This record gives sequence, structure tokens and C-alpha cells, in this order.
Amino acid sequence: MAFVALGQSTPQKQQGPVKTGRIALVLLTPGLAYLGLFFITPLISLITTSLKAPSDSGLIGRYDFAFELGNYAFAIGQYAPQIFRSFTYALIATVVALLISYPIAYFIGVKARDKPLLQGLLLTLVIAPFFISFLLRTFAWKQIFSNDSFVVNFLKNIGIFGPDANIIGTDFAVVFGLVYNFIPFMTLPIYASLDRLDIRLVEAGGDLYANPATTFWKITFPLSLPGVISGTLLTFIPISGDYVVASRDFLGSSSTAMIGNVVETNFLRIQDYPTASALSVMLMATIVVMVSAYVRRSGTDDLL
Repeated sequence: MAFVALGQSTPQKQQGPVKTGRIALVLLTPGLAYLGLFFITPLISLITTSLKAPSDSGLIGRYDFAFELGNYAFAIGQYAPQIFRSFTYALIATVVALLISYPIAYFIGVKARDKPLLQGLLLTLVIAPFFISFLLRTFAWKQIFSNDSFVVNFLKNIGIFGPDANIIGTDFAVVFGLVYNFIPFMTLPIYASLDRLDIRLVEAGGDLYANPATTFWKITFPLSLPGVISGTLLTFIPISGDYVVASRDFLGSSSTAMIGNVVETNFLRIQDYPTASALSVMLMATIVVMVSAYVRRSGTDDLL
């Protein structure tokens, strides 16, 4: 009897993992379908379009698949300044945003931890820009930096800018707009790491006669590194492909155009779809390589 019972229980145990695997597959199916429809399919279409050549019909906007790798060489040769400028802006804006956001996140997550009302108020101020459209916020700074605005006239009167200086359309205006719009993306991940910081570890550093600077660099900053890495990724990646801030309709000019502006022009205006697609593919590939190297270098591979 015991042998029969044991023999009957074995198949049931073997069917358990199989049944669980089928349930998991059913639950994953909607997500996989969504991923395939809205990510894999557009990505394949983008790569395919980047390899097309002008149609024999000669019509504008008509292209045929021809495995034209020369589109990538043309895009690099034609728009190398914009490519370099995009990553330069993204790097500078990310560093500036980090320098501004870390003290804010540190104060909210550590210093204001025992004051819930103040902490909640400061978090609301950080998140508040999300309640306003990205376009409206950028357009507001265009009005603030216009030549006849009070702010610009004041800066000219105190000698920071010359009497004929223009802020709109300069590198400063574009980087400023990028930093302003993406500071919350940097602040919130760092705050999340610092908010979980065990204060007893910081106090232990003081008990071991470490000065505040040593305690910060040896304890606080390393423990907040996952938040720093997440914040820099959430800032650098979208800035690299941004086309609103650097647009001539907002804070930029033709001399501040980024990859996003070139893609917009080629895709929507002159209908050069292969070049626009080639630029998009190169932007994605470059970001993946840079981000992978950055994360592995920082020792936080689990974020990939």
C-alpha cells in the first residue's frame, strides 16, 4: 500500500512544474505580444527602412529595399557635427543635473527624514514640473530668455551679458533647458537610494573618528551609487535623442541642432526616410554600447 501510494504521488509532483510553466506562459503572453507588436516590429521596420534606396520611379518619399549600407556612411559623413553635439550636450547636462540633484536628494532623503511634512513638501516641489507639459515648460523658458525679458535685461545691466548678446539659440540655452527638464529624473532615483540608507552606518563612521567628508565618500556615496547610476541613465538616454529643446522653435537654432532635430527634418520635411532611420539605428546602438560599458564599469551590472 505504501509502495502504491508512493508510485501515485510521483506523477503528481512531476506535473506540478509543467502546469506552473503553462500558467506562467499564459500570463506572459499579453506582455510578449505587446512587446512584439510595439517594439520588435517597429525596430525591424526601422532597420529595414535604413537599408532602402530611392525608388526607380523617382517620386519623393518612395524607396525600395536594396540593402544599402551606404546610408549609414552618408548619415555619419553628413551629420557628424550633430551626432557629436548630441552626446556632448547629453554628457554636460547629465553631469550638471547630477551636481544639482545630489544635494537636493541628500537633503530630502537624509536631513529631512525626521520631518515628514517638510520631506513631503520638498518631494512635491521636485515632482511638480511633471504636472505641466514638457512643451509648455520649455516654451516658458524661451519667453524668459527672450531679448526683451526682464531677466535678460537685468543680466545685461549687471554686465554678465553684453548689450547685444542673445541667449536663445546658444549652447548655454540648450544645455540649461535640458538640465531643467530632466532634473526630476536624476533627483528621484538618488532620493530613493538615500531614503533607504541606514543612518547607523553614517554614525558608525563618526564613532570611528572619520570626518564628514570621509564618511560621505566611504559610506554614503557608495551606498547611493545604484540611485546615481539609475538617475544618470534616465537623464542621459532621453537627452541624447531630444529634439524639442534644441529646436529653433524653442531654445535652439541651426547651430545647436541635435540628432533628434536631424531625424525630424529628414523624416517629416524632406522625407529622406533611409537617412533618418540610419541615424535612429546608430543612436540606439551607440547608447546601448555606452550604457553597457558605463554600468559594467560602475560595478552595477544588475541594472542591465
